[in-house]
Amino acid sequence: MLRDGLSLKQAEARLGVAHATAFRWRHRFLTTPKSLMAQILTGVAEVDETVFLRSFKGQRGDLGRKPRHRGGKAAKRGLSREQVPVLVARDRSGATADFILVVDDSAHIAPALQPLVSDDLILCTDGSTSLAAAARALGIEHHAVNLSAGIRIDGPWHIQHVNAYHSRLKAWMRHFHGVATKYLDSYLGWFRAVERSSNKRLQPASFLALAATRCVHH
Repeated sequence: MLRDGLSLKQAEARLGVAHATAFRWRHRFLTTPKSLMAQILTGVAEVDETVFLRSFKGQRGDLGRKPRHRGGKAAKRGLSREQVPVLVARDRSGATADFILVVDDSAHIAPALQPLVSDDLILCTDGSTSLAAAARALGIEHHAVNLSAGIRIDGPWHIQHVNAYHSRLKAWMRHFHGVATKYLDSYLGWFRAVERSSNKRLQPASFLALAATRCVHH
């Protein structure tokens, strides 16, 4: 049901279990995949940011704003504190890593990318000044495509793969009508697991085993 993007309500109805049980099972299955991501990127790596609406879904009390329903949208246009930036790095072989950033500046981007840098890594970005500064700080070759000038592909330099990944991720996330920010890393991890499956149709057995192992150890 996670693979197919079913909501908790749909899952509890199909399984015939209580909401609390469906919630507990879901997050047990989500725990291990969120820790599994690419440890190194090689060749050309495309790096770009996407954003998710900051969500206090499931929380009670003063949220500092009126509650939103079924995901909602930001009150302000453009980037704001209502949105959570997520950095996605994906090389041409499909190895993928993502990071929830506190602030989308080079001071936070460079440390996130540093463990992934291989000797031959070439970074390709959309011309973001923060990403360019991060590449300089890491001492790696960097190529930026001038999207503002309408240039999307410049020979081998483009960010088509990472942007396509963003699109698939956002489409999958929409099934859940908004994900609580405190669980965002879990859902990012599950989507990476979906993407690692060659036919995008993960078999449940391996994830049941991971969940059972986690239950025994913890």
